[in-house]
Amino acid sequence: MRITNKIMQRNALSNINGNKEIQDTLTTQMSTQKKINRASDDPVVAIRALRLRSNVTEVSQYYSKNIPDADSWMQITEDALKNSAEIVTKMIEQATKGSNGDLTSSDRQIIIEQLQALSDEVYATGDASFAGRYVFTGYRTDTSLSFGAKSTDTTYNITEQLNRSAIDSITHVNMGDLSSWTNSDYATGAAAGVNETQINTADVYRIRLAYDELDETLPTIQYYDADGNLQDINATGVALSNDTTTYAPDPYTYVSENPGEVILLKDTGELLIGKDTYDTLMGTKDDPTTSLVDEGEIRIIYDKTEFKAEDLRPEHYYACKATTWVVDTDGENTTEVDKEIDYNANYLEGIVEKQSIEYDVGFNQTIRVNTTADEAFNLGIRREVDDLVASLQNVVKLEDLKSSISKKISSVTDEAELDILKNQLTATDKALSYAKDTCQKRFEKGITSLQGYLDSTSLAITGVGTRSSKLALIEQRMQNQKTTFETLKSENEDIDITEVAIQLSSAELTYEAALTATGKLVQNTLLQYI
Repeated sequence: MRITNKIMQRNALSNINGNKEIQDTLTTQMSTQKKINRASDDPVVAIRALRLRSNVTEVSQYYSKNIPDADSWMQITEDALKNSAEIVTKMIEQATKGSNGDLTSSDRQIIIEQLQALSDEVYATGDASFAGRYVFTGYRTDTSLSFGAKSTDTTYNITEQLNRSAIDSITHVNMGDLSSWTNSDYATGAAAGVNETQINTADVYRIRLAYDELDETLPTIQYYDADGNLQDINATGVALSNDTTTYAPDPYTYVSENPGEVILLKDTGELLIGKDTYDTLMGTKDDPTTSLVDEGEIRIIYDKTEFKAEDLRPEHYYACKATTWVVDTDGENTTEVDKEIDYNANYLEGIVEKQSIEYDVGFNQTIRVNTTADEAFNLGIRREVDDLVASLQNVVKLEDLKSSISKKISSVTDEAELDILKNQLTATDKALSYAKDTCQKRFEKGITSLQGYLDSTSLAITGVGTRSSKLALIEQRMQNQKTTFETLKSENEDIDITEVAIQLSSAELTYEAALTATGKLVQNTLLQYI
């Protein structure tokens, strides 16, 4: 085939352009630091790059966002639980002091004030939040654990699902007419005829409800009969207050003497149970063949409208229906319903879902970050303190009464009045002896109960610590995986700058040589050989 100058020019230009394209490719690689800029440059590298970038993005999400968020959530939870544990520990310390029978009235008053202050603070840390979300309220992260302010516009119909362990026995000191003693009518009033034979004690069965200051609605008590059917205990005779006129000499003594009675003390949130009702409730037991029904369950249904700022919200603990009323301009509740919300209705069917919040912290790996309120903030803590305070206050009251009677004796000269005062003093000594003994037993039991609450809180702290340790291991693994994937991604996509620089220099040299050679070649024509 005849090679013409034109062919030689075209071939030269084609080769020069090829060299220029190589130079352009290398120059682009140097400027972008990447091996390819389009998928068509190298489909294998492109496909591998997409996969590795996806892996790096996912690992970065776990390592840089999810894991730090989970760690912060658990750190806030652990701090709050430790604060709560510290408060309960101080309660136990005060209860231990209060169990000492040799305390003075001033010592007891100090313990009362300390316990009341600790009681006001024990649930305060339960409203801890992270990024605007409450950490102890399960899925209801927008709802605080406690009310935060006094609430009177919502009535909660609460169903407490208890068992036989909720029934305890307490000893009540019956002071008779001694409680009406005053310095002015000690010799003419009801207390004038008091003597030590009137002072006695009564053992009473009781269910201490989760709240005090209840509404005046009659409570409903339900239990399962022998056939597994839910029954209502006859509510006839249920009282709504501590009415000493109707229940002489007092509700505690009255119930101890009337086994068929059940009395609600709405102010203290105590359900006093007669012996017959006690036997009925204690006769219940669970049937192991029914998985969703606890035949040993006791249900107490009652209403509560007035909540203090530090009270825990019932919706975090019980099946309840909240009815919010429209409030008129005078600030009084009307009968007009604003809204109704039914909380935890599945509890009544035996279905209790653990409201666990989990974070994705690794490939197909999650970790629970939250601790629910029932694990650490038990409503029984404050109720236990209320019992301890009431027990101490009863002793202080009797000590003050004894002191008043003793002072009166020193100023009275009439023999008849002295006999009355001496009888009253003897009766007071007996009542005080009973009260101290009851108080000591109450405090010993209270210490055990508070220790149980402290153990639950410590267990919750341990659970958070365990999950935090697990998260630290996951974080380390994610860091290693992130480094590995970023290295693979770099090896797949990024250029070796030294190698590309050498290739670019070579390409430039080749291009310059090609231009020089072609320039000399195209100077020759056919006329030079004729």
